[in-house]
Amino acid sequence: MKRTKVKIQIQSPGATTDGSTVAISESVLRKWKIPSHQSLQFRFGSFRQEVRIVPSSQAKVIRLSPSLAARVGLTAGQQLCLQYKSSSKALVLGPLIGVMVSRVYTGTPDKPFGANTAFCRELTEACKLYGASVFFSTPDDLVVQGDTVRGWHYAGGWHKTTFPLPHVLYNRLTSRKLENRPSVQQFIAHARSRQNTLLFNEKYLNKSEVFDALRHETGVQVYLPESHLLKSFQQLKSMCSKYQTVFLKPVTGSLGKGIIRIRRQEGGGYACHLASLNGARKLSYATLSALYSGLAGKIKAQRYQIQQGLTLLTVGGRPVDFRAVVQRGETGQWKVTSIVARIAGSHHFVSNIARGGTLSSVKDALARSGSAAASSGFAKLRRASLQIAKGIEAQVPGHFAELGVDLALDAGGRVWLIEVNSKPSKEDNTPLSAESKIRPSVRQLVQYSRFAAKF
Repeated sequence: MKRTKVKIQIQSPGATTDGSTVAISESVLRKWKIPSHQSLQFRFGSFRQEVRIVPSSQAKVIRLSPSLAARVGLTAGQQLCLQYKSSSKALVLGPLIGVMVSRVYTGTPDKPFGANTAFCRELTEACKLYGASVFFSTPDDLVVQGDTVRGWHYAGGWHKTTFPLPHVLYNRLTSRKLENRPSVQQFIAHARSRQNTLLFNEKYLNKSEVFDALRHETGVQVYLPESHLLKSFQQLKSMCSKYQTVFLKPVTGSLGKGIIRIRRQEGGGYACHLASLNGARKLSYATLSALYSGLAGKIKAQRYQIQQGLTLLTVGGRPVDFRAVVQRGETGQWKVTSIVARIAGSHHFVSNIARGGTLSSVKDALARSGSAAASSGFAKLRRASLQIAKGIEAQVPGHFAELGVDLALDAGGRVWLIEVNSKPSKEDNTPLSAESKIRPSVRQLVQYSRFAAKF
């Protein structure tokens, strides 16, 4: 695809009496065969305005009036991709990326997005690199108001302004409640109808939905532990008779919250471990019916997935699993961006970083496991994560471009799927070596957005 990046310049006030005049480098005019001294339509996201084009002797620039730049949220020094559509006589800048974030902390202007501020800055830097523009909006900003939306962007500091409806919306809302807010859903529908905005990672994945869907995907079933939506005591009894260990996982849970491990003990009875921030709390029951009664309050309060327990590889006696980040890239195809190992903390049986887990490279974790089955583990994990991402695309409704695929290796070297997350934590996935300022996963997000917006 032919692609041209231009740097935004702002005209000096009073430099021209015509506020709708746009100056573009002569070389760019020639490359795209853009007629000068004529009226064309200037487009940026949903914004449309007739402008008059004049040539500039400066290379790779587009110079806008202060009023035009302010109306679309552009600042001097930004670099954007430029296209000319001769059939509609339209000069198009972009892509414009809107990121839906959960909240803004107005009391900390240097860190308006809390722990996610560093990621937002990183995404801003990646947009500079690839010729895109990005802003960040909370659910309170996402209201239907013509063809504009309020959002934050970084220009020497964090500023809030008005933007056109974007080409692409990236969903980083961290709760289902915010995601399902009627005003948010109305805004998404409005952006899709008015601007044909593409929304990706549009919803949280439900554990039960994922496993049920992937059972229909050829080649993926081999990675699936036996798993069902827990509906009755009889179901619990059946699974506990098949497997010494089973897990109960909230179908809408994340970060390891609310997971329960049930283990049949050699001398009789059942040990029940409940995941908490401080470690696993242990409860013992003489019978399975007593255990079920003890958990009745939890089971009634939310739905649980019951899953076959696995004998995972361990490092220093602690279970280890693997988080693969799988993303669509610059050609729209799925790629494995990174895989890291997560070693459970002491007194924990889940490996989430939020629960005291630690990160390791896959190579190091496999070596430290001391298992002969680990020799070809990395290649198996890559293959499985890619197959599972493609399976989600084929079987689960919705558009996804970034998935956190949690996998395990058992003592026999078999790969198992633990869960798939459509909102992988940016902190969990921090690379172990910070060789470059912008992580590959962040670069991929911008490259895919550029592809999706056809720039």
